[in-house]
Order: sequence, then C-alpha cells, then structure tokens
Amino acid sequence: MLKYLLIALLPLLIYAESSMKCEAGKCGSAMDISKVTTEKKVSQSTTKKPTIKQLFNVKTVEVKSINTAKEQINYGYIVAQDSSMVDVTTWYSGFVETLYADTLYKKVKKGDALAKVYSPEVYKAKQDYINSLNYNMKTSMPAMLKSARIKLRLLGVSEKEINTIASKRDANTFTTVYAPISGWIFEKNINTGSSFNNKKRLFQIINLDKVWMEVKLFQNELKTLTELEEHKVKIKGIETVFNAKKSLLYPILDPKETTATLRLTIDNTDELLKPGMYAKVHSTTKSSEKLVIPRTAAMRKSGIWYVFLATEFKGEYEPLEVELKPLDNKHFEVTKGLVVGDKIVNNALFMMDSDAQINSIY
Repeated sequence: MLKYLLIALLPLLIYAESSMKCEAGKCGSAMDISKVTTEKKVSQSTTKKPTIKQLFNVKTVEVKSINTAKEQINYGYIVAQDSSMVDVTTWYSGFVETLYADTLYKKVKKGDALAKVYSPEVYKAKQDYINSLNYNMKTSMPAMLKSARIKLRLLGVSEKEINTIASKRDANTFTTVYAPISGWIFEKNINTGSSFNNKKRLFQIINLDKVWMEVKLFQNELKTLTELEEHKVKIKGIETVFNAKKSLLYPILDPKETTATLRLTIDNTDELLKPGMYAKVHSTTKSSEKLVIPRTAAMRKSGIWYVFLATEFKGEYEPLEVELKPLDNKHFEVTKGLVVGDKIVNNALFMMDSDAQINSIY
C-alpha cells in the first residue's frame, strides 16, 4: 500500500523540486526570460532620449515665425538746439530808456521791439550820416556816404531807420533793439534804466520749433546703433508720439556712468516739448521674419538656454538645449535648436526643471 502511494506522489515531488530550482535562479527557462527582458530594457534605453513625465497643469505653445523688428528702449532729456539759441548784444554802449521785453520767458516774434536805448556813439553816427548826405549834395562824395551808411548798419541800426534818416534828414535820439529770431526769452540781463556795454549779453532767445533729445546709451548698445532705423519718442503726460531722426553720436563717453550720448532731432512746431523734459525713445530695426518663442518658455542654467520639447508620447517632455537672443519684452528669437511648429512647454518650468534634476537628465 505504501509503495503505491509513493508512486502516485512521485510526479508531484518532481514538479515541486523543479519549481524550487526556478525560484533559486537555476531554472533554464527562467534564466532565458530574464535575459531577454534585460536586453529589451537596454535596447530601449539606448534608442529613447531621457524624458520627464508631467500630466497636469502643463500648457504648450508652438514655435512660430513672425514679421517683427527688434526694439530697444532708452531714456534721455529734451534740450534746445544750439543753432536755435541767439544772444542779443549790441556793438555799442548805452542806457535803456524803455524795456519792451520786460519779463523772462516771454514769447517774441522776429522783428519785435525788445528795448529802446540811448547810445551817444550811435547818435553821433546818425549825425555823421546826415552830414554826409548834405555834403554829398554839394560835392559828390559817394565813398564817404557809403562808409557812413555801413557804419550805421554795423552798429545795429535797422535798414528801415537808415532810410528814414536819409529821407527826413533827421536822426532819432533813441535806437530800438529788435528780436533777430522768433522764440522765447530764456535770459534777460537788463531792466529799464540799466546801462550796458558792447560786451554784455542783453537777451538770449531760443526757438523751439525743433528740439533735440539727448539719449543715454550703454557701451554695449553702441554696436547695434547702426541697425536702428526708426525712433519714436514718448513723453509722460503727452499723448502725441514724436518721430525722431539720428543727428549725432557724441564722440565721448561719461566716465562715471560709462554711457554715450546720442542726439535725436525732433520737429516741435506745436511746442509741446519743453527743454528739461524726461523722455523715452523706442528704437527699432528694419522688420524681418524671425523665429520666436515666449520668454516664459525658456530657462537658463549654467549659461545655457533650455526649453522642454513635447514628444510624441502624451505627457512626456524632453529638455532641449537651444540658442536664443532677446527680441522684446515678450519674446526670444531662436537662432538654433527649434523649427516652426515645434511644441514646447510654456509654463510650469520650475516643476519641469525639478523633475529633470531628480531624474539626472541634465
């Protein structure tokens, strides 16, 4: 009876022994399966790039090409043009009888009377001219007459007054000083009753039909100056946007700030711009096609720019090294690494970067 029982249990004992060997790693079929699985994993790791997986709160954006121009923003001040500043002086000494331009910053037009003055020198020159006219009627002396007329002109006597003297043979005791240009009186150095000499500046008149903007540029911005073609000047509190033209780059830098000064010329016929105003200028290059991505889609690590490129597998993103240049306050220009239509992560970059470091992707 025992013999028949052992014969019946023998297959079960053999199967149990075989299972124990497989569990111990001595089973031939189990070794083959393990080997195949390992080789498959190695094969996959060599062909597929390392990625990270994010399934939630990830927004992507397509790389696109746009027609745009690079913009550069700088600041500066509005100043009066040197050529629009005129000093009013006389080539004689005298006294102020009546002051017409009696207040500072008064607006005057060309030819307006600024002051009525008395000058012994001018009065004597007028008398000499009358004497020359009378003498020339008796004895022809055109050279003497011409010389007396030129002297009056050089002393600042108007052509109209000279002609009046010639016709009436009468000299006015006083001489009028007229405005040589239209503009604003920015400096007044005489009052009624003041004395003056031929070296004294009586007034300074500035015309503001055209003004300059002196723009401060950092040293590294000078290399792109030739590329900038359009300049739009904006002033806080003024809705008008002014077009400006490059006039001169000053051939010296401020050693304290390491900044250069660019002079822009602006039409100011409405006289909205005043010297001393703080202004902002938007300078742009000629428009062209550029490959761009949002600034929020790029991350800089150790001097290298990275983006996270969407792969063909949903939720998997590959960190990709790219080369970028700043374009404006919203975009980077892509110079290497991406093409039109690539989808990249536009947000959650910190989360992506953390996962990439944890997985030792870079």
